[in-house]
Amino acid sequence: MRKFVIAALGGTVAGALITTQIAGPLVAQETRADTSVYQQLDLFGDVFERIRAQYVEEVKTDALVEAAINGMLTSLDPHSSYMSAKDFEDMQVQTRGEFGGLGIEVTQQDGYIKVVSPMDDTPAAKAGIQAGDFITQVNGESVLGLMLDQAVDMMRGPVGSEIILTVMREGVAEPFDVSIVRDTIKLVAVKGRVVGKAVVLRITTFNDQTQPGVESELAKGIKELGGAENLQGVVLDLRNNPGGLLTEAISVSDSFLETGEIVSTRGRSAGDGERFNAGPGDLANGKPIVVLINGGSASASEIVTGALQDHRRAIVVGTRSFGKGSVQTLIPLQGDGAMRLTTARYYTPSGRSIQALGISPDIVVNQPKKAEGAGTEAQAAEDAANNRTEADLRGAITNDSMTEDEKRLFEEERARAEEAAKLRDEDYQLAYAVDILKGLNTIGTPTP
Repeated sequence: MRKFVIAALGGTVAGALITTQIAGPLVAQETRADTSVYQQLDLFGDVFERIRAQYVEEVKTDALVEAAINGMLTSLDPHSSYMSAKDFEDMQVQTRGEFGGLGIEVTQQDGYIKVVSPMDDTPAAKAGIQAGDFITQVNGESVLGLMLDQAVDMMRGPVGSEIILTVMREGVAEPFDVSIVRDTIKLVAVKGRVVGKAVVLRITTFNDQTQPGVESELAKGIKELGGAENLQGVVLDLRNNPGGLLTEAISVSDSFLETGEIVSTRGRSAGDGERFNAGPGDLANGKPIVVLINGGSASASEIVTGALQDHRRAIVVGTRSFGKGSVQTLIPLQGDGAMRLTTARYYTPSGRSIQALGISPDIVVNQPKKAEGAGTEAQAAEDAANNRTEADLRGAITNDSMTEDEKRLFEEERARAEEAAKLRDEDYQLAYAVDILKGLNTIGTPTP
């Protein structure tokens, strides 16, 4: 016992000696760092006072302070920013699903404003704004060099007022103007429909309506099909979905996973990370899932895609996603404003960070552009000629080898196939997703 105490004491003394030896330099370094910070703050105060006293025009103090704070935050990354009391209130309204504006999610790149995605059925989408477009001017005024919030403020205005955006688009030689009339944006988070024997869930955003919308729209689709036994699978259409609330992305992922990690976040310090896991229950009851993504799929939609892809719960179809793999925390500040600060990166269950890389689809499917002449009367006549069959010939022999029930089933199946073919012209990527579900259900199914 005596030896143990001595050994322990010796260790303590040695530790004390080592600490004493290095404490001096550490204290000196901390003192120098503090001195440097104070010097920088003095410099800031000096510049602030000189602007207030000597600038050619009188400047409001609060505007200077806000600009300085915003400058600090926007110098970090495109997603950190300061929000005034009004901006903070507007953002809270947006997460509830109704607000005034154009209906586009934007970020900043190369000094210009880049469209992440237009939202469905909004003025921007109807005017033809596309994901990946660069906005260079607003009403003839350049946005080059402006902070993101300043450019967004330029695009805001009363409902019913017109705005002219000058747009640069890949593949188009010259910038062009787009006229948009501002409107009240009412976001329906989830729209469902039945295509063949698949339920397609179009998820446009992740707000507090999303998870309930997924449940209700899927239930409606299954009821329309006559029960879960008739469901071939589910298509989650996340194209041009700019993201939203992390909690909703986790809830939607959990809806189709029985167990396992959904997403993890890792901050600056080791203790800042969080892991979110799925609980029992799968709304699709194990039926196949296809997730549709494109370059406008960002943030929360990438979380859902990554979780379902890593757990091999879904086949991902489309084109590479946007690649926003960072987490922003909203920190309320005095004066009713708030700070949006990037505090962590998020990782898919396999440990992938998709920041700036995006999620690659399992099957890459581009959306083809409509060929010239499509939809014209000449094209319709040509299609009709190519679709003539034996049954259209005068005096053709009838098929008497099928019962009436068999004929009815055959006609229903043909109608579904024709519907899928029509969809292929309207939305090739979605038709491809539905075809995958049909193929997965056909494998191993005995012929009647």
